[in-house]
Order: sequence, then C-alpha cells, then structure tokens
Amino acid sequence: MTALILYSFIAAGLLIAIFLALRARPVRPEGSADALLGARYALRTLQLNLLPPELVGRFFAREDLEYVASATTQEVQQQFLQDRKRLVLAWIEQVRLQVISLQEFYFGQSRHFVQLSLRTELALAWECAALRMVCRALYLLVFLRGPYGAPDVVGKIVSTAGRVCSISEQSLAFLAPAQDRGVVRNSARGDAAG
Repeated sequence: MTALILYSFIAAGLLIAIFLALRARPVRPEGSADALLGARYALRTLQLNLLPPELVGRFFAREDLEYVASATTQEVQQQFLQDRKRLVLAWIEQVRLQVISLQEFYFGQSRHFVQLSLRTELALAWECAALRMVCRALYLLVFLRGPYGAPDVVGKIVSTAGRVCSISEQSLAFLAPAQDRGVVRNSARGDAAG
C-alpha cells in the first residue's frame, strides 16, 4: 500500500514536471550567472553537506535510540525522538530545496551554459521529479511515524540524489578549475586507451 502511494506521488510529480517544462518561457541570459552559481552551490551543498553517508547514517542510527532507551527516562526518550524527528525533517527539506534549485537552473538557464542532450535532460527531469516526490513521501512518513519509520525510503533518497548530483556534476564540469578539467580529460584518455 505504501509503495502504491509512493509510486502515485512519483507519477504525479513527473507529469507536473513535464507540464512545467513544456510551458516554460524562454529565459534571457541576464542574471544567468547568479543562476549558474546557485546551481553550483546547490550541487556542492548536496554532495558535501547533506548526502555524505556518515552524516545520513548518524541521522538514522538506531544505536542512538537504543542507547537513549537503555540509559534514560521515558521523558528523555520522548524528547530525543522529538529532537531527532525535527532534525530529520529539516534534513529532508534541505535536500528537497537544493534539488529544486538545481531543477530550476536546468529548466530555466542551463541552455545558456550547458549542452545537454535530450536524453540527459529527460533523465535529469525524471530523477529530479522522482527525488522531490520521494522527499515528500519521506517527510510525511517521518512526520507520522517518527525518524525511524521509513529506513528504505532514506536509501532511495540518497541513491536518487546521488544520480542527480552525478548528472549535474558532469554538466557543470566546466566550472571546475582548469587543472581539475585537465585531470578529468587525461584520465578519460587513459581510460579510453586502457
């Protein structure tokens, strides 16, 4: 039942994303640099501040709950669960907001900077829509069940966000310092030769 609801949310989100992409107005290049920097910031925030496995693992670590349950009163346990719930909800919302920032860049400004193939654009639109829907579903589940109520959905968010970051990183690679681009180019040539 939960899976059916989740997939319904994802399908509805995808349809909305496609509708919004089709009716998007052409964007003028003025102010595009801010959008580009915003997209780069959103990507780095996701990669370095929101999605590192050790951070996500700490948010949902059952060991913390077990320790608090074994060493404290019922009142402290309830406070711990409330605090953890607020922390997890804030994390989910931050992931969602950074994905929205990336998505707005790709739908509105990316054509001024990035040459994305139609296939990549569709993959990115799908992944962003799916991620936003999964974030909403997880937010609802955590709100209703608490911070330990949906461990499978957390993994979905992390893996989907990882795919969005990977696609975004490739498309925004021209922002990397020249020495990093040279390393990437040389390693690609070495891979092709090997």
